[in-house]
Order: sequence, then structure tokens, then C-alpha cells
Amino acid sequence: MDIRVFLLLLLVLVSSVEHGFSLYEDQVGLMDWHQRYIGKVKHAVFHTQKTGRKRVVVSTEENVVASLDLRHAEIFWRHVLGTNDAVDAVDIALGKYVITLSSEGSILRAWNLPDGQMVWESFLQGSNPSKSLLSVPINLKVDKDNVILVFSKGFLHAVSSIDGDVLWDKDFSAESIEVQQIIQPPESYVIYAVGFVGSSQFDVYQINAKSGELLKHKSAAFPDGFYGEVLLVSSDMLVSLDATRSNLVTISFRKEEISFSKTHISYLVGESLGIPVILPSKLSGILAVKFNTLLVFIRVKSEGKLEVVDKIANAAAVSDALSFSEGQQAFALVEHVDGKILLTVKLSHDWNSDFLKESIAMDHQWGLVQKVFINTYIRTDRSHGFRVLIVMEDHSLLLLQQGEIVWSREEGLASIIDVTTSELPVEKKGVSVAKVEQNLFEWLKGHVLKLKGTLMLASPEDIAVIQDMRLKSSEKSKMTRDHNGFRKLLIVLTRAGKLYALHTGDGRVIWSLLLPSLRKSGSCKHPTGLSVYQWQVPHHHAMDENPSVLVAGRCGPHWDAPGVLSFVDTYTGKELNALGLTHSVAQVIPLPFTDSTEQHLHLLIDSDQCAHLYPRTSEAIGIFQREFSNIYWYSVEADNGIIKGHALRSNCIGVVDEYCFNSSDLWSIVFPSESEKIIATATRKLNEVVHTQAKVIADQDVMFKYISKNLLFVATIAPKASGEFGKPTPEESWLVVYLIDTVTGRILHRMTHHGSQGPVHAVLSENWVVYHYFNLRAHRYEMSVIEIYDLSRAENKDVWKLLVGKHNLTSPISLYSRPEVMTKSQSYFFTQSVKALAVTSTAKGITSKQLLIGTIGDQVLALDKRYLDPRRSVNPTQAEKEEGIIPLSDSLPIIPQSYVTHALKVEGLRGIVTLPTKLESTTLVFAHGVDLFLTRIAPSRTYDSLTEDFSYALLLLTIVALIAAIFVTWVLSEKKELQEKWR
Repeated sequence: MDIRVFLLLLLVLVSSVEHGFSLYEDQVGLMDWHQRYIGKVKHAVFHTQKTGRKRVVVSTEENVVASLDLRHAEIFWRHVLGTNDAVDAVDIALGKYVITLSSEGSILRAWNLPDGQMVWESFLQGSNPSKSLLSVPINLKVDKDNVILVFSKGFLHAVSSIDGDVLWDKDFSAESIEVQQIIQPPESYVIYAVGFVGSSQFDVYQINAKSGELLKHKSAAFPDGFYGEVLLVSSDMLVSLDATRSNLVTISFRKEEISFSKTHISYLVGESLGIPVILPSKLSGILAVKFNTLLVFIRVKSEGKLEVVDKIANAAAVSDALSFSEGQQAFALVEHVDGKILLTVKLSHDWNSDFLKESIAMDHQWGLVQKVFINTYIRTDRSHGFRVLIVMEDHSLLLLQQGEIVWSREEGLASIIDVTTSELPVEKKGVSVAKVEQNLFEWLKGHVLKLKGTLMLASPEDIAVIQDMRLKSSEKSKMTRDHNGFRKLLIVLTRAGKLYALHTGDGRVIWSLLLPSLRKSGSCKHPTGLSVYQWQVPHHHAMDENPSVLVAGRCGPHWDAPGVLSFVDTYTGKELNALGLTHSVAQVIPLPFTDSTEQHLHLLIDSDQCAHLYPRTSEAIGIFQREFSNIYWYSVEADNGIIKGHALRSNCIGVVDEYCFNSSDLWSIVFPSESEKIIATATRKLNEVVHTQAKVIADQDVMFKYISKNLLFVATIAPKASGEFGKPTPEESWLVVYLIDTVTGRILHRMTHHGSQGPVHAVLSENWVVYHYFNLRAHRYEMSVIEIYDLSRAENKDVWKLLVGKHNLTSPISLYSRPEVMTKSQSYFFTQSVKALAVTSTAKGITSKQLLIGTIGDQVLALDKRYLDPRRSVNPTQAEKEEGIIPLSDSLPIIPQSYVTHALKVEGLRGIVTLPTKLESTTLVFAHGVDLFLTRIAPSRTYDSLTEDFSYALLLLTIVALIAAIFVTWVLSEKKELQEKWR
């Protein structure tokens, strides 16, 4: 009886253990990481008053408004305004509000400076597109209310800085003036609006700042015409270029009559130095003109006379003037000298002497300086010091102070355009990469803390120490492969043309490379990065060879510009080779072939649809010739509504290049422009693995998936539905989706959704496609699924035919034979808008799929593919329930625990990338936008490994208890047997 009671208590102890699958608080950072960025800075305003924390308020090209700590570069607060809400200007009003003008001057906002909470928002009227101008005068008040001046869309607005109300506005749309400057002289209630009418007329409007009343209008014609914008160099003087860009024109506008003074540039700088560009730097009485690499400073004297002050050959950027003491203004000048940057601070009234001169060593991977912002502070000896904020060519942000780099931020990672991966090197036997950093006492202390955590006796301080120990002792940041395949290198290409290698373990930057072939300072004047591909992937036994990637770009913004290629070692970050191409790069097609050096063959398609083979070796051309007749590709001309299929024909005619091939059009599909417009396409991932073609359904029946890497999903909408929500009626809007075979051009399936419109996001995997759109009739978002099956394999369901070999499983398949296919589809309501769609991918394709949905809230939601099964019904049969069919509902569920980003946000989410690991159950998920986030998920749970929170201590206790129970049972049994023998 005692033995039974003991075993029963032991069983209750084991069965009462809670099996949790969610993320605990002390696990944050073990399996995921999150990095916050802001992007390339456009505007910066310092706030360094004696009270409060020192900060700088910035706006960026990623439409972010943020406040940064000047000491440690931490983000105090940040707002991502959206893709269509670009920030035009930023300033600070009343010392406590951050004022932002965005959306081409349509929206004016005030944010609370300490915490970033929005105080008010004002929508400004206007319909004429125009330059947006923001002015925050210091002492301009109307009825004790400080005024903010905004010119946008043909209107001049005076806005209250307290509540955002429009006090008055002035309509300039009828005058056809293009306003260039809004000028409010100090201690004056007169506002000057100056600009051009046409190309040769200059107008000045004097306006009462209190009422908006027009006081005076002056106009003058300049026969030579103007080019570009005007620059304010003093309270009554403007400077511009004439139409020929060979003369500088000074404009005096505050006198009774407008006067012009023209000075030929050659009189100032001598011989021709190139095309002049007036820099928009606000320097008092000084003009900065750039000629290629030469920067010329010109002083504007009375009566419009010009005088050259200085010529600097290697100048990179100039800051605006800064008033730092009574009657004194300073500005910063940055030069590149001998691999360093030379920072010079000059006074506007004393050009010959340098107020400050410092030389700072810079990482050459940051590139050239593009923008500079200056701020002053008071040193301990009561003298004036200067800090400088610098924006680099790779979008990095640096703060310089006292000749040193105080901090730097890699803001280029906020604009990732393409991602690929690289495996880490194999750890060599006999070489330990682990470092012993703890003594025996620390080791014992750590195990005591872990035991307290297991027994739930740890205090909050102990839990924090345990979490820190886990992060430090974790092997996730080692620079070698792990047996589960969790540790990899993410090779990311940014919009600045810079390549980064990020470690998937902790997200740190292993190396970075600003590609010389994609720099504006090189031979490419307008470089554009396109994509990055795996180029050479040696097997793990090739210890002496490093993998490499191919970066493709073009030297210009247009698709027919010449292409550039760069080959980069993924372990060292060194550029192995670079090619400047004579042809363009419209499309890059990775081929499923490798040569003896394990270089992947790539086909580059130019704007004339000629194909170019890389690598350009005799071995590669030999492999390519053997597969010549099996290479097909397609192109999509979304603007023209045309999809074409192509095949190789012969070597290029008239070109002596054996690696160049002409192509021929095999088929084309033309969508009628009056009824359909292409808005989205999707295709399968090239490296996707499908475990099995057969799908066992209810009643032991079998359906065969239609598996084809040449399947293309196309979505078209009615032209009227291509606008914003609410413009088209349901009768004027429809969405049509197609499944097209890209080898033959055959349309396998077509379906129409009446009363629906885009945007459409789609993902294609195995034999199914899921797409998201908006239903105008139901006023809700929808997600639809289409599954396609191969009926030509239906006869293989007979087991007897399989046994005797009378089946067609091994018969060759040709896409030119008309396939017998069947489709199943279903639509469901979904409550949120979507930014991106992806699907999990695993090494063998065995694990069930999950959809990864980038929501409008910048989070990533994991949704089981079973919810998007077209075979769902209201009352599934018992066999369907056993198969796993979920009862039909009209909406897809959003389970809070299914957010893989937890409570975090990936601000400005643009893409989701899934990476298979060696562990079949697990997928790495990388989400990028303004922020970066990586985690690993297990759609079917970790059925092939133990979880991170597996209680080894409880397992050990259970084993000890079982051994004790066996021993006690044996002793009792021996006693009982001895007693029976004595009877």
C-alpha cells in the first residue's frame, strides 16, 4: 500500500508540470533581437538650453521625426509618419514644441518636445502644387499668440503655435507666382513673399503679419531669365543664377524698386570650372557656389557687388550660420584631407582666422560627408565650444566634439532593399572558440541562481542577473556554424549602396562595405543598387574557400542605364572583383547550375532582351550550352499591361561576345488597358523545398499537388480602382487574379472578385497562393486562397498499379502538354490592412506552413495555413476533423499570442524574409523596415528538439525519485519475502 501511494504522488508531481509554449520575460533577447533606427537625416534642430536634457530633433528620408540624446545617441522618442507623408521642414517653437511640415505642405503638426506627444495637427488647404516653406519667427505675435508662417499649395498661412488654428491665409494661386522665400525681418510686422512668375519675372509681396492684408506688390522683369532657386544672403538681398548658369544675379528687393545686378562667374573664379550650383547654406552675407569638386565662397557687398573670399578644393559640406553670441555668427566647413576630415569653424565677419580647426580620423566605409549641422555649448572655462552633427554618404550619423567622434549610428540599415544569407565557417576540431571568463566562485554563484530560478525562489533582481548571464553565456554569437543552423550571416544591401553582414545571433554588424562601384564619387554618377545574390557557396569541407555574393546595380536612375557588378567575400567583407558593364541590367536570373569552383551561373537580361552569361568562363559556357534549350524566363511590363515569355535563340548578332545571346518572344498576354491594370505579381521561391506531391485527404483519398516553379500569380484591377479608397464605387471596381504558366503562357486559372480593389499583397508556395485585398461591398479587407491540383496523376491512386509498376509517376513531364488541373478557392474576411506577406520555409518542407503577415501596426502575425484551407466547411465530417480541417467561419482569427514580434514594432515595415535552418521544425524570420527584427519560430512546435525552457532540473529530480522508488520497493519486497519464508 505504501508503494502505491508513493508512486501515485510521484505521478501527480510529474503530470502537474505546466508545459508553456509562450515567451517568458527572462527569455527576451535569447531567441530574438530588435534594433531601432531613424534613417538618413534631412533636417536637424538642436535644443541645448541650460535646463533639460541636451537633444537634437531630426527628420529623415524614411519620414521619421525623432529626438536623439546628444550624449549617448539614444532615441528619446520617434514617430514614423508613413510612406506618403514626407517631412518637408522641422523647427522648434516657443522652446517646447517641435513643428513639422509634411505631405508637400498639407499637414502641420506640433509635438511636445520632452516626450513627443502630438499637441495639435492642422490640415492646410490648397490645390496648386508648389514649393513648401516653413518659417517660425521668434518675436512675431498676433494678439499675444506666436505665429508660424507656412507657404504651401499656393497659399500663405499664418498658424497659431498654441493650438494650430489658421489665423489668416493669403491665396497666391491666381497670381501664378512660384514663391521661393518667406522673409520676416526682425522687429517688423511686414512679411515679404518673393518668387518668380514664369522664368523671367520677379515679384515681391509685402503683407501685414497681423491681418494678412496685402500692403504692396512690386514686380520687375529680368530678360536673361532665372535658373533654379534664390538664396537669401541678407535681410534685403537675394542671389540666383541666370538661365544660362554663367552669371550670378543679385536682387535687391526692399527698396522702392527692385534692382538686379549681374556678374559673370568667369570674372570671379577665372577659367571655367564646370557647371555652378548654389548651395542652400544660410550664411550671413556669404554665398557658397560649388563647381564639381571646388567650393567657392563669395561675399555679397553693398549694391550687389561680389567678392571671392576663398576657394577650397576638397570641401564636402557647409553648415548654416549659427548665432552663438551677441552680433557673432559662425558656421562649420568640412573638408576631406588625406583620409581624414578637417573640421573648420569660421566666423562670418572674420574669414581669415579660424575660430576652431580639428582633424578627425574617419572610417573610410562611411564615405564622404554629405550634410553638416552645427551647435554651440559653453565650456567649463566659459568659452564657446562647438559640436557638429554629420551625415555621411552611407547614411550614417555622427556627432563630433573636441576633435573626437562622440557617437555614431549606422542609419543605412533603415533602408534595406535586398537580403540574402551566408553560412558561417565550420569550427575546426581541436580549436575552441569559447573563452572562459568566470572563476570558480562565479560559476558556483551562477548555478545557485539558476537553481533558485528553477525552484521559483528567485527575486526580481536575481531574475535580471540570470537573464544577463544567459545572454552572455549563450553560444548564439559565435562566429562558427552550429549543428542546428541557427547561426548565419545576413547579407543586406541598403539604398546607399552599402553592404552589411549581420550576425543572426545578436544582430551585430560583422563587417560593412560601401561598394566603390555604387558610389556617387566614383565613375557612377547616379548609382542605384538592385539586388544581391549568392555567387559562390563552397561545401563545408572546403575550409580554404570563402563564400561570396554578387551585387547587381546600375549607373543611373533609368532601367536602361549601364550595369555594374560587384563580387564580395562574405567572411571578410572585401570586394574580390568589380565589373563595369557595357549593357544594362533589367533582370537577373540565378540559374540552378554551378561550375567546378561552385560558382552559381547567372543570366543577366538587358533592356533589349539580350541575355548575358556570368561567370564568363569556358566551363560555364559549356554547362550553359548543355541546358540551352531548357532555359525560359518572363518579363512583366506593368505600365503597358503586357506579360511576355522568352527563350534563348542564338548568339548576339553583330557583337563579338560568346557569352551574349539573343532571345525570342514565345508568347505574350496583353491586358486591355480600359478594363485591367497589373498591380501585383508573385512567384515561388527558387530554393523552396516541397516534401511530397501527394496530399492525403479524408477517407484515405489522395490528391496530387500541381508543383511547378514556372507558376506565376498575377493580379489586375479596374483602372478606376487604382486610386484611393472611396473614389470608385463597387460597380466600377473589380479584381481579377490569374495563375499563368510562364513557359507556355497558358492561363491555368482565372477568377474575378467584383467590387474589390487593391493594394494586393500575395505569396505563392507549393501549389497554393494567398492574396490580400479590399472588398468595397463589405467595407472590409479579405484574404483569398487558391489551391491547384494535378488530375493527370489521379490514376496513381490504385494501389495495385503501384505494386505492379503500372503507373505514370516516372513518366516525363512537359509543360507543353496541356495539364489537367483542378482548383479550389475560398475567401475570408481579415480585419487589418497588410504591408507584407511571407510564408515559413524549412529545410525539408515537412513542417506545416504558417503565413507571416506584416500588419498595418508594423507587427508580424503568424497565421496557420489551415485557417486558409479552401476545403473548410461549416460542418466538417468526422474524417475531415481527424484530418485537421477547421470548421468554416467568415473571418480569420487574430490570436494575440501569434504575434512573432511580441509587443515590439518593426516601424516602417517593408519586407519579411524567412530562412530555413538545419532543424526541420524551426524557421528564422527577419523583418526589416526602419527597424530590424529577427526571431525563430516553430510552426509545428519543436518536435525534433528540446525547448529552451526545458527543465533539466525537474528531469534529474524525476530520475532520482524513480531510482529511490525502485530501491525502496526492492527493500520492502525483500522484507516481505523474508517474512513469508519465516511463516
